[in-house]
Amino acid sequence: MRKLIIGVALLSAVAAFAQTSFDEIRENPLKAGGIYLAYPVTESANTPAPKGYEPFYVSHYARHGSRYLISDNDYKWVMDLFDKASAEGALTPLGQSVDDRLHQLWPEAEGRGGDLSPLGARQHKGIAKRMYRAYPQVFADGAEMTARSTVVLRCALSMAAFCEGLKEENPKLEIPKESSNRWMNYLNFHSDESNHFTREGGDWYEENRKFREAMTQPDRLVSALFSKPEFVLKNVNPDKVMWGLYWIAVDTQNMETPVELTDIFTPEELFQLWQAHNYSFYVTNSNPPSAKGLLLSNAKPQLKNMLESAQQKIRDGRHGADLRFGHDGNLIPLAGLLNLHDCYGSESDPYKLYQVYSDFKIAPMAGNIQIVFFRPKDAKKRSADGSDVLVKFMLNEREVAVDALPADNFPFYRWPDVEAYWTNLIHEAPTPVK
Repeated sequence: MRKLIIGVALLSAVAAFAQTSFDEIRENPLKAGGIYLAYPVTESANTPAPKGYEPFYVSHYARHGSRYLISDNDYKWVMDLFDKASAEGALTPLGQSVDDRLHQLWPEAEGRGGDLSPLGARQHKGIAKRMYRAYPQVFADGAEMTARSTVVLRCALSMAAFCEGLKEENPKLEIPKESSNRWMNYLNFHSDESNHFTREGGDWYEENRKFREAMTQPDRLVSALFSKPEFVLKNVNPDKVMWGLYWIAVDTQNMETPVELTDIFTPEELFQLWQAHNYSFYVTNSNPPSAKGLLLSNAKPQLKNMLESAQQKIRDGRHGADLRFGHDGNLIPLAGLLNLHDCYGSESDPYKLYQVYSDFKIAPMAGNIQIVFFRPKDAKKRSADGSDVLVKFMLNEREVAVDALPADNFPFYRWPDVEAYWTNLIHEAPTPVK
């Protein structure tokens, strides 16, 4: 019976990470945004600590919250094209509606390229409050805290919002906040070898280009938006326009604007565009067979920091949290390196990738990994070497399995097993890429 209960718990935990289907995108077109999906806040199981145990430490890594598109020009060139078409009477009624909608959202987006949006700040504040309420013992008076972000402003502001959420729960918390180049060597590490692999023209590049081309079918969309073929011939790059509108459409969910644009695409088009970007991001940030573990190894400096920080907390008998803030290109390799369920699939066929890997299920805006540590409540019963410590892994506030480790009491893992596994990962060299 106990094994049955554990099995059911595991099935429940991994259900959220099953393959992404066309039906899933059709039911929620916003998921077609992939890494642009606004953080999904859903009710999820939070298994209580085993009898006699309490949480004492959280090790955390998060992507920044919702943001605007990286550059103002990502909006402006599309809007300028539609303005020109409107002036020349070359838009259909749907095309004119798109032009009008672009002008409605532009006042909010202008001057904010790459900035954290108000929603992004609210996301992190909300995650912090839920973390506090789930594990209040971690943040009790005297908690030993650190908060560090990359030097990118949206990450620093995400950190500030998170810490503000914690302090609203316990004003006595002292949380030193740092955004410094000093921590970039693990918060945002990319080796020279991985940079060489991901360069334009690398072994993955041509196959990615062809797949993107196959998944980009703009003829229907262009015909639905522009009424004069001559204008299209002289002014419109169909592929570029489709992608430009796609990025704006999937990012409006991260803004305050009520404007929506996903309705101009068919569900099939959204699914195809998502597949193209999902593959492109995967092959440069995750675990494609041709990388032979090289890209996941970018997370090793982060894992080393997590290991050493946890060892110190256990050794010192302290409580508190280490909070870290970075980017999707850091969170995705970390989730894969940790062997979190469905976060490290190795698939060489871009047409099959969606069956084993979905970017938005790992790193939506404000995506996060929380590793929660538990120890006996009675200090006299605690082992000095941490052999009695238990660990739980959370991905986007959902309990997740570590496939490489035994889980006879899921979602709890023995710290000695985790510690040994992490140590081996850190020292294991990736297979050289020829």
